[in-house]
Amino acid sequence: MELSSHYLREKLQRDLEAEHVDVEDTTLNHCTTSFRVLVLPTKFEGKPLLQIHWPVNECLAEELLHIHAFEQKTLTPEQWAQEQPK
Repeated sequence: MELSSHYLREKLQRDLEAEHVDVEDTTLNHCTTSFRVLVLPTKFEGKPLLQIHWPVNECLAEELLHIHAFEQKTLTPEQWAQEQPK
């Protein structure tokens, strides 16, 4: 299994039908694997944060077994728009 930013982005976008997915490889050395993700899943609009995080974790359950550090931020497209500089 190749754990790359591209692989994780494609899987999250496909499986969660996310409007936007950003994956950053934050690995500092070749001994561990670390990623930071931003996911904008439109189908979870109006749900509490934990009900949005859970599907992300389920989607990457197999991959998370091989990832040392995983940071996720999930927002609705509306929340994302509000966070953007004007």
